[in-house]
Amino acid sequence: MPNVLVTGANGQVGSELRALSNAYEYTFFFTDRGTLDIGDINAVEAFVGDNAIDAILNCAAYTAVDKAQSEPDNADAINHLAVKNLAHIAKTKGITLVHISTDYVFDGTHHRPYIESDATHPMGVYGQSKCDGEAAMLAINPANSLILRTSWVYSSFGANFVKTMVRLGKERTSLGVVFDQVGTPTYARDLARAMLEILPQIESRDVEIYHYSNEGVTSWYDFAKEIMRMAKLSCAIHPLLSQEYPTPTKRPHYSVLDKSKIKKIFAITIPYWKDSLDEMLTILGERK
Repeated sequence: MPNVLVTGANGQVGSELRALSNAYEYTFFFTDRGTLDIGDINAVEAFVGDNAIDAILNCAAYTAVDKAQSEPDNADAINHLAVKNLAHIAKTKGITLVHISTDYVFDGTHHRPYIESDATHPMGVYGQSKCDGEAAMLAINPANSLILRTSWVYSSFGANFVKTMVRLGKERTSLGVVFDQVGTPTYARDLARAMLEILPQIESRDVEIYHYSNEGVTSWYDFAKEIMRMAKLSCAIHPLLSQEYPTPTKRPHYSVLDKSKIKKIFAITIPYWKDSLDEMLTILGERK
């Protein structure tokens, strides 16, 4: 039974991995910053050795996109330097590393789904820190390891867009949501399940990059409209241009990810985003 280290275990994806863990034949070690500082390479190396770790699922991340603009060192420490540590350990120990990255490594100027080999061009500190983490892992190149880019993650755990919309939908009669940013929501449980399904299949000499989100395409506006419809909330959603809702970090206008590669290599089926939203709202007790 393989021993799997999960970092960032209290985040959305880490929490979903914990929720699914009993259904898989792995021995899991769930850690967060309080139990294992992945910025300390010696501490991680000792933990991996002491617990005979066979694989690392790195769910730890600095995800405060706007706050990263004023905290670049914090973002870099978690999204770049800690990933570099994990990659070094994976290479020297000969273990698998699965690292979660983001659509924010792209600038969103394409008008077709992004493939893994498209040139990266992050627009803010957060995206740059994630891009640097990818570059470090690719340079160190631990065998049987991969980078998994995803987008618009939500879950019944933690804070996210879906839970915010449900809360605001109960408090307000109307909301404005941007309609000119297009992508695909990703239910963290689907992503966690995919990670566990592909883990025993990973076999590559070099680090590979894969894209994963739910199927389909939508805007934040349409996403919000569907949340209100499923939750039977009467809050009206009004479309806004991005310029009407300015943020410290510019968001990609188009960040749809092409998932052909992961579906072909690992033969996985990816759920449609509305079906996954239905499942999450049901678990949350908000599906009416």
